[in-house]
Amino acid sequence: MMDALATPLPAPTPRRRSGLHATVIARLRDRIVEGELAAGARLSERELCAALGVSRTPLREAFKVLAAEGLVELLPNRGARVAALEEKDIEAMFEVMAALEALAGRLASTRITEAELAEIAALHYEMLAQWTRRRLPDYFRLNQAIHAAIVAAARNPVLEATYRGLAVRIRRARYFANLTEERWRAAVAEHEAILEALQARDGARLAHLLEAHLMNKSAVLREAAGGVTYPSPAVGEGT
Repeated sequence: MMDALATPLPAPTPRRRSGLHATVIARLRDRIVEGELAAGARLSERELCAALGVSRTPLREAFKVLAAEGLVELLPNRGARVAALEEKDIEAMFEVMAALEALAGRLASTRITEAELAEIAALHYEMLAQWTRRRLPDYFRLNQAIHAAIVAAARNPVLEATYRGLAVRIRRARYFANLTEERWRAAVAEHEAILEALQARDGARLAHLLEAHLMNKSAVLREAAGGVTYPSPAVGEGT
């Protein structure tokens, strides 16, 4: 009779494998977006497997997904590295994203419900609390939730699908745009105006504010492209 201790463990179910895959992608994406893994840095499979507690198979699958998102560059027979932020790519992505968000603002102003307005306001005030604490990662997640909620309120599936596809690729650039105190403060003020226009259901003003908000970020990033650096972790984590 086989010893109970020698009985093989059951193989992971498809659902568990899918969950692990998604978790690895999300954790690695956050480390890239938040600057823990800098642009141009080589991605050591051994170190990342140890840090994430996974084998090489889900890690390599994550590399492929993040490469499709423009966050990772796959090197033939040499592993992978964090993709650089190129000026031409930044400008092109922000131009399209600005137009998408402007359209979403015009549509949302006439289609948003009172419940959705209340939810966005709650996200906004929670975001302000994280800004006061100088917790950039938490601030940024709430910031992105606000933008996504406005797009969802536009009630246009084609617009939302297009937005989601680009939002993943542009996420790191949007995060980096807030890393100076001056720009971060300006972004908060812009969000105050965006909320006011949304609550007033002023579609023209909201569209203008959302477009300007994106293009202001683009201007900051164009200046920094080609030599992307990040501040010390204390800046992003707050005190």
